Amino acid sequence: MKTRFLASAAVLALSAGTASADYTLHVLHINDMHSRIESINKYDSTCDAETEAKGECFGGVARVATKINELRDQLRADGQNVLVLDAGDQFQGSLFYTTYKGAEVAEFMNKIGFDAMAVGNHEFDDGPEGLAGLIDKVEFPVVSGNLDLSQSNLLKDKVTKRTVLDVGGQKIGIISALATDTVDTSSPGPAVLFQDEIESLRADVEALTAEGVNKIIAVTHVGYNKDQEIAASVPGVDAVVGGHSHTFLSASDPDRHGPYPTWVDADGTMVPVVQAYAYSKYLGHLELTFDDEGNLKFADGDTIVLDASVTPDPEIAARVAEMGAPIEELKNKIVAEIDGSRDTCRQVECAMGNLVADAILDRVKDQGVSIAIQNGGGLRSSIDAGPVTMGEVLSVLPFQNTLSTFETKGSVVVAALENGASQIEDGAGRFTQVAGLKYTFDPAQPPGSRVSDVMVMEGDAWVPIEADKTYGVVTNNYVRQGGDGYRMFASDAMNAYDYGPDLADVTAEYMAKIGPYTPALDGRITRK
Repeated sequence: MKTRFLASAAVLALSAGTASADYTLHVLHINDMHSRIESINKYDSTCDAETEAKGECFGGVARVATKINELRDQLRADGQNVLVLDAGDQFQGSLFYTTYKGAEVAEFMNKIGFDAMAVGNHEFDDGPEGLAGLIDKVEFPVVSGNLDLSQSNLLKDKVTKRTVLDVGGQKIGIISALATDTVDTSSPGPAVLFQDEIESLRADVEALTAEGVNKIIAVTHVGYNKDQEIAASVPGVDAVVGGHSHTFLSASDPDRHGPYPTWVDADGTMVPVVQAYAYSKYLGHLELTFDDEGNLKFADGDTIVLDASVTPDPEIAARVAEMGAPIEELKNKIVAEIDGSRDTCRQVECAMGNLVADAILDRVKDQGVSIAIQNGGGLRSSIDAGPVTMGEVLSVLPFQNTLSTFETKGSVVVAALENGASQIEDGAGRFTQVAGLKYTFDPAQPPGSRVSDVMVMEGDAWVPIEADKTYGVVTNNYVRQGGDGYRMFASDAMNAYDYGPDLADVTAEYMAKIGPYTPALDGRITRK
């Protein structure tokens, strides 16, 4: 194991006698872009022209390009060494992905000049074919060491298990791992097999070390908690650059989830872990200094917000606008026939609530999920009878909320229903639309005791919900993370995964699958 001497997160070690042999590497990194090719607003949704004009937008690939180019040029002009890395999940999240299926990702990442990318779980959202198409187009290695692709005709020999990059005359090893639950959160198919993340990374470190590589970065897509476990458990890893959990780390922002970098003690060896939130809002900048034996002596850095002070790269911005033109046509594409209204979704069972709840439950019903919950306030418009365009679906579900699945006790589900009924007098958006579940509420009762007769579907029969029984639930990421008063889901959810496909895409695909659809008020919610 390497021995490193770090006095603190930003203090050089006492062993600075060989400063002339030090090697400094600057790592610029993003993760979980999720197809935010255009700029985003404060809700992480696509920004409109009016908000952009007010200077209230963030990110977008043109701002990412500006900041990366600016920093890389400055650092190289000063004789510094720079790597540009992506920790996965470029796919899924906007109509750019729906339209171009990764071709836009390859074009912009090549233009910016990324050096390596980890495979994210959403790179499998269109099966192995989608990932294979991306790899065929990019000009840099796409890495994931814990995937056994020997049985995949599409991906065998395409995904790199590990790679070595020459940066300033030094060998930098890049290793990676993808969360093993990708089989539940995406569509890798039966020919893609997963190995344990830590065991795989250990083997890759050993292989690189045997090749004489003494500077190794793990670029992972497993989540912040697992990244810290990796840092503590994989000897020889000098830093972990992660993604998957959309974790906001910062050296200075008090609203951060954790410090940038987060230091992990691995038997006396300190390893920095970093991540840069998601959706192109931040660029991470990690500085690493090694001695001539490859021991990490110093690490520092921060996430950089890509706000209106960062001028979008004009060439890329023009290309984004050009590629955006057909997307306007997609918004007019008819996806289904419907007769649906959302006029009463904050007060009683409503047609649009049933539609969306049915759609999200249908998407994950084969994952052991039996209950769907959708906040009425998340349904922003009605759809008139007749042909339905994608634009109309987006008007109903405009927030780019993602599908969230988790497990929780029946008592927590009932508490969530009580929350939904607690502010009905005010027309609050928290009112609970459901599928796979039915309940009664009485607005004459005080908040907290309005809900009764909660039933869940088991097989073909309705049975009373059991307080101590664990149920699989699907909702949107806003509700799962505590929005609209659903704090019980933030605190009491088990095995939560908040980064599924966009609700609008799920709903449109559901309507297209089942054909002409008339949402029915079937009595799943009864008001006394």
